[in-house]
Amino acid sequence: MTKQDVDSATEAMRGLFTVTPLQLNEHLSARYDANIWLKREDLSPVRSYKIRGAFNFFRKVIAAGGTSKTFVCASAGNHAQGFAFVCRHFGVPGVVFMPVTTPQQKIDKTRTFGGEFITIRLFGDFFDQCYQAARDYVEEIDGVMVPPFDHPDIIEGQATVAAEIHQQLPEDVQPDLVVLPVGGGGLAAGVTGYLEGELPDAAFVFAEPAGAPSLRRSMEAGRVVTLSKVDNFVDGAAVARIGDLNFAALKRFSAEQVMLMPENAICVTMADMLNVEGVVLEPAGALSITAIEAMDRETVRGKTIVAIVSGGNFDFERLPDVKERAMRYAGLKKYFILRLAQRPGALRDFLNLLGPDDDIARFEYLKKSARNFGSILIGIETKNPDSFRQLTENFERVGLGYEDITENEILANLII
Repeated sequence: MTKQDVDSATEAMRGLFTVTPLQLNEHLSARYDANIWLKREDLSPVRSYKIRGAFNFFRKVIAAGGTSKTFVCASAGNHAQGFAFVCRHFGVPGVVFMPVTTPQQKIDKTRTFGGEFITIRLFGDFFDQCYQAARDYVEEIDGVMVPPFDHPDIIEGQATVAAEIHQQLPEDVQPDLVVLPVGGGGLAAGVTGYLEGELPDAAFVFAEPAGAPSLRRSMEAGRVVTLSKVDNFVDGAAVARIGDLNFAALKRFSAEQVMLMPENAICVTMADMLNVEGVVLEPAGALSITAIEAMDRETVRGKTIVAIVSGGNFDFERLPDVKERAMRYAGLKKYFILRLAQRPGALRDFLNLLGPDDDIARFEYLKKSARNFGSILIGIETKNPDSFRQLTENFERVGLGYEDITENEILANLII
């Protein structure tokens, strides 16, 4: 990949969609006393940067005479939507394999983008099954498999983000930090490759979900590592294995430059950007902003920071879960299991322990047959995290048995 190749891809891309905005965000800049620019890939035609890699891959294959081929991908997310949009643009047939468990909203959006040029096939309960079915189908029809991130043409396409940033920043502005979200690594490999020589390696920060640290673990091991377990909450970046080509491009960086963002912290960013800025972000799209929040304030102060907002394909049916996670991370909501006496007045006595800003959000008997004491699940919301310190002191003062299960992953997943 050369800068000239990327610049040519960027120019060709203008026939598909206009440049996405690079905006100086006043809200974040004021909060961190810095100049924070957001590259708004959530404002592309498919609300993510994935359209770039797909377009570049297709145009290369078509230029080489591949117009008679059927293009195939396996994806339940942004890659499928970018793929579908590009199929319609070039007027070529495409088949999208999705797991049977894919939400109908994502199926409908992909079909809308691709129109008559795509066919959607649902296969398997898990992505690995779906991916294998797509590979088998490509061999059967002698089609073209369009990978989501681990291919030179995909990386070159994602690098057009950097080419646009280079054109959009004022001439007298040089970024001190560029914050990149990482899933499979195609975007990070492309952007760092394009800006190599213009910015020092130390200027790059990579943000990964804490539940899918494929780049960080691979850097620590000095080789590509496949994770045995992945938290799929940040579905746009929850990848068990970083791309081989992408790791080769990124391994020169330090593992300490990869920041692991807790999934619940990402929810705080999503809620903040929605409530304050009216910006809808998917979890992966909030990664880079969350990384800025996690940085030392003195490191950020006075700096010029470019953060890539990678996508805004958010299903609002997930909003209650995002709000719940955000409140728990911010310390404004906790869950307890209480051992409450089975006697008249016991509930009233408990209510008297609550502070003026404490609100009961959930109350449920877990063991209804108890004679002397009952186990109760209770969720409490408050306006100030310090309120919980006073509340637990009240519990202990009266000898009320309790267990805070807010961060107990097993219990929380089972009963909350």
